[in-house]
Amino acid sequence: MSKPSKSREVFILGLTLEGRTFRPSDWAERLAGAMCSFRPGGVKPGISAHIGYSPYCVPTVINGVKCVIVNEELKAIEPMAWDFVMNFARDNQLQVAEACLLPERSSS
Repeated sequence: MSKPSKSREVFILGLTLEGRTFRPSDWAERLAGAMCSFRPGGVKPGISAHIGYSPYCVPTVINGVKCVIVNEELKAIEPMAWDFVMNFARDNQLQVAEACLLPERSSS
Protein backbone atom coordinates (compact mmCIF):
# COMPACT_ATOMS: atom_id res chain seq x y z
CA MET A 1 0.00 0.00 0.00
CA SER A 2 1.30 3.47 -0.82
CA LYS A 3 1.65 6.51 1.42
CA PRO A 4 -1.49 8.63 1.61
CA SER A 5 -1.81 11.30 -1.03
CA LYS A 6 -1.90 14.94 0.04
CA SER A 7 -4.15 15.91 -2.86
CA ARG A 8 -7.60 15.37 -1.37
CA GLU A 9 -8.45 15.84 2.27
CA VAL A 10 -11.54 16.54 4.33
CA PHE A 11 -11.25 18.85 7.31
CA ILE A 12 -13.66 18.15 10.15
CA LEU A 13 -13.69 21.34 12.19
CA GLY A 14 -14.37 21.55 15.90
CA LEU A 15 -17.15 24.03 15.21
CA THR A 16 -20.82 23.17 14.94
CA LEU A 17 -22.88 24.39 12.01
CA GLU A 18 -24.13 27.10 14.41
CA GLY A 19 -20.54 28.21 15.08
CA ARG A 20 -20.19 26.82 18.61
CA THR A 21 -16.99 25.13 19.79
CA PHE A 22 -17.49 21.36 19.89
CA ARG A 23 -16.90 19.57 23.21
CA PRO A 24 -15.23 17.65 24.76
CA SER A 25 -12.00 19.52 24.18
CA ASP A 26 -10.12 16.32 23.24
CA TRP A 27 -12.63 15.17 20.61
CA ALA A 28 -10.11 15.41 17.75
CA GLU A 29 -7.54 13.23 19.52
CA ARG A 30 -10.23 10.69 20.43
CA LEU A 31 -11.55 10.46 16.87
CA ALA A 32 -8.07 10.18 15.36
CA GLY A 33 -7.13 7.65 18.04
CA ALA A 34 -10.06 5.46 17.02
CA MET A 35 -8.66 5.46 13.47
CA CYS A 36 -5.02 4.76 14.44
CA SER A 37 -4.98 1.21 13.08
CA PHE A 38 -5.71 2.30 9.51
CA ARG A 39 -2.21 2.78 8.10
CA PRO A 40 -0.33 2.15 4.86
CA GLY A 41 0.66 -1.50 5.01
CA GLY A 42 -1.73 -2.21 7.89
CA VAL A 43 -1.02 -2.47 11.59
CA LYS A 44 2.46 -3.57 12.53
CA PRO A 45 2.78 -6.06 15.41
CA GLY A 46 4.74 -5.17 18.50
CA ILE A 47 4.55 -3.42 21.80
CA SER A 48 4.22 0.11 20.40
CA ALA A 49 2.13 -0.74 17.35
CA HIS A 50 -0.87 1.22 18.69
CA ILE A 51 1.06 4.41 19.44
CA GLY A 52 0.62 7.25 16.99
CA TYR A 53 -2.05 8.43 14.61
CA SER A 54 -2.85 7.10 11.19
CA PRO A 55 -1.62 9.34 8.37
CA TYR A 56 -5.17 9.07 7.01
CA CYS A 57 -6.77 10.73 10.07
CA VAL A 58 -4.72 13.35 11.92
CA PRO A 59 -5.79 15.77 14.66
CA THR A 60 -4.46 19.32 14.43
CA VAL A 61 -5.28 22.94 15.19
CA ILE A 62 -5.81 25.43 12.36
CA ASN A 63 -6.36 29.11 13.12
CA GLY A 64 -7.08 28.23 16.74
CA VAL A 65 -9.75 25.64 15.85
CA LYS A 66 -9.28 21.94 16.62
CA CYS A 67 -9.87 19.77 13.60
CA VAL A 68 -9.22 16.36 12.14
CA ILE A 69 -7.76 16.05 8.66
CA VAL A 70 -9.07 12.92 6.96
CA ASN A 71 -7.33 11.79 3.78
CA GLU A 72 -9.76 10.53 1.14
CA GLU A 73 -7.62 7.42 0.63
CA LEU A 74 -9.17 6.10 3.85
CA LYS A 75 -12.36 5.58 1.83
CA ALA A 76 -10.52 3.29 -0.57
CA ILE A 77 -8.73 1.18 2.04
CA GLU A 78 -11.60 0.94 4.57
CA PRO A 79 -14.98 2.36 3.54
CA MET A 80 -16.51 1.64 6.97
CA ALA A 81 -13.83 3.74 8.70
CA TRP A 82 -14.50 6.58 6.23
CA ASP A 83 -18.24 6.30 6.93
CA PHE A 84 -17.54 6.33 10.68
CA VAL A 85 -15.66 9.65 10.61
CA MET A 86 -18.09 11.27 8.16
CA ASN A 87 -21.08 10.11 10.22
CA PHE A 88 -19.39 11.44 13.36
CA ALA A 89 -19.17 14.86 11.73
CA ARG A 90 -22.75 14.73 10.48
CA ASP A 91 -24.24 13.38 13.73
CA ASN A 92 -22.50 16.10 15.74
CA GLN A 93 -23.36 18.79 13.17
CA LEU A 94 -19.71 19.72 12.67
CA GLN A 95 -18.46 21.90 9.86
CA VAL A 96 -16.69 19.95 7.12
CA ALA A 97 -14.55 21.36 4.32
CA GLU A 98 -12.80 19.65 1.41
CA ALA A 99 -9.33 21.04 0.82
CA CYS A 100 -5.68 20.17 0.75
CA LEU A 101 -3.14 21.20 3.35
CA LEU A 102 -0.35 23.13 1.68
CA PRO A 103 3.19 22.99 3.04
CA GLU A 104 4.39 26.12 4.81
CA ARG A 105 6.49 28.42 2.69
CA SER A 106 10.09 28.91 3.68
CA SER A 107 11.03 32.44 4.66
CA SER A 108 13.90 32.82 2.21
